[in-house]
Amino acid sequence: MTNYRRFRVPGGVYFFTLRLEDHARTLLTDHIDPLRAAFRAVRTRHPFEIDAIVILPSHLHCLWSLPENDSDYSRRWRQIKSNFSKAIPADETISESRRRKNERGVWQRRFWEHTIRDHRGYATRFDYIHYNPVKHGFVDRVKDWPYSSFHRCVRLGVYPEDWCGGGGLEDLDLEER
Repeated sequence: MTNYRRFRVPGGVYFFTLRLEDHARTLLTDHIDPLRAAFRAVRTRHPFEIDAIVILPSHLHCLWSLPENDSDYSRRWRQIKSNFSKAIPADETISESRRRKNERGVWQRRFWEHTIRDHRGYATRFDYIHYNPVKHGFVDRVKDWPYSSFHRCVRLGVYPEDWCGGGGLEDLDLEER
């Protein structure tokens, strides 16, 4: 087995991207309630804060803050992915490699992670997450995408409701790094 190296900071903040194995599927939004339940179950056993999140049909982005002295985000993702996969119908194509390992074919095996090092990195990714449904053409206005922490951020006064509401983001650096 490959020893996949990841940078870990106890109590750190991380940006993640997770994708379905089949990018044409829309499992995440089609089965939003089991996905939410998977997050809730894992957060109960292994607490963490979801600072920002967006769920798109075939992938998701989020920012997590882990508890002090804890850097085990991999365990959390493994359990979220497993709980979600067990909760949805088994109708996906499964490769022979996955079949030998008794795995489902729902998620890509790994995920992309970036450790947040400063406020600018946090703010850039926070905005990137919330703008993502517009970037991918699912909606014209950020506020129109239902599967996003944007709505919570509006209630908390972080964003105005019309943030990036149809205009561009010319002044924001939203490059995914």
